[in-house]
Amino acid sequence: MNTRVLVFLSLLLGIGAVLHFIIPPFIYGMKPDMLLSMMFLGIMMFPKAKYVLILSVAAGFISALTTQTPGGQIANMIDKPITGILFFGLLLLVKDRINVKINVPVLTAVGTMISGSIFITVALFIIGLMEGAFPVLFGTIVLPAAVLNTAFMMVVYPIVQNILKQTQPLSTA
Repeated sequence: MNTRVLVFLSLLLGIGAVLHFIIPPFIYGMKPDMLLSMMFLGIMMFPKAKYVLILSVAAGFISALTTQTPGGQIANMIDKPITGILFFGLLLLVKDRINVKINVPVLTAVGTMISGSIFITVALFIIGLMEGAFPVLFGTIVLPAAVLNTAFMMVVYPIVQNILKQTQPLSTA
């Protein structure tokens, strides 16, 4: 494993953790997960299975520590690794086939919706299924989070990509 890459991924997780902590909650303590955006960014920058696994497990642990959602600790620990692996798979499918200006926002939106679906399903199971809660929570939390994460990624991705191009040894990992 490349130490520089791990340090860079740690920085992304740290920034994501701060953003995750300071974003205010919406409904039932749920809030957009900016740590998820940083996890996606790390996967896009360094698309290797070993980095995806480390990054997604660490993101799940950090999200679990900072969540305010009832049942969110376990939901985050389950959600992030599954989402990371699925996101990585989707990235590998479209990486060389679709322009990066299209696949970055689309993958971010789809990844956020996958993550939100897993999170809500697990959290509702833990706290007790409430009839009709999933569509309401998906519509009021996940979809706005997908929009926010996508807009965030459209701004941040080119900046980080430019930084990586300027630090040549890091981008060859």
